[in-house]
Amino acid sequence: MLKKALEKADYAPIEQSHMYKIAEDFYNMALSYYEDGKHFIELKDLVNALGCFSYGHAWLDAGARLGLFNVDDETLFTI
Repeated sequence: MLKKALEKADYAPIEQSHMYKIAEDFYNMALSYYEDGKHFIELKDLVNALGCFSYGHAWLDAGARLGLFNVDDETLFTI
């Protein structure tokens, strides 16, 4: 789910704005948690992998609710 959400989360603010930088921060946090989750899967640590994927998705979902991302998928985001 997080991988799909990362693919669908487009930055909403204009590039030169302060809010664009915040959108980048939210996206980068989600991406970092995604990468950490993949690492935990390689280690067969599924509990921590799920935790990472959940936290990563929460960053994107919160960003969508704040208007940082243009999203249109109600199954991936709380919109």
